[in-house]
Amino acid sequence: MNDEDTQQVGERREPVAPRGMQQLPRDESLRLLGSVPLGRLVFTQNALPAIRPVNHLLDGTDIVVRLNDGATLTSIAPPAGEAGLVVAYEADAIDPLTHLGWSVIVTGYARLVADPAQVDRYQDLLRPWVAQTMNGVLRIQPDLVTGFRLVVAQQPAAAVCAAGGEVR
Repeated sequence: MNDEDTQQVGERREPVAPRGMQQLPRDESLRLLGSVPLGRLVFTQNALPAIRPVNHLLDGTDIVVRLNDGATLTSIAPPAGEAGLVVAYEADAIDPLTHLGWSVIVTGYARLVADPAQVDRYQDLLRPWVAQTMNGVLRIQPDLVTGFRLVVAQQPAAAVCAAGGEVR
């Protein structure tokens, strides 16, 4: 790790006012998810939750990620044509200074892509970020899509007391 990768321990940040949350519709949530290249894949490994950061692309409404042969998901995902493995996928863009942005969480069934033509297509479209050979492709079909936007909260109007002063 180099100096650019770390933050100073004593760094002081000014407090930010609480943010409001606006629920996003499904289509807007998926559009936002498709606008960023990186997300987090959540699955069950040995009956415990596991999370992996992965890059992705959106193909229609499906989320597509590439896997290497040794990936845990490659070994636990059911074969193509079976019901699929329930997973969650999260992506976001939240500014750490202003605390404004959005987050989208998708829950759905993940299946390995078996069609060689589709695998080749995704290999051309989705370049891995890690230095490993990627030879598997996982497609997540969204069932539940939850998105929200963090916005500046509406401040309630200051109440005025009988004495003429503001109550805060």
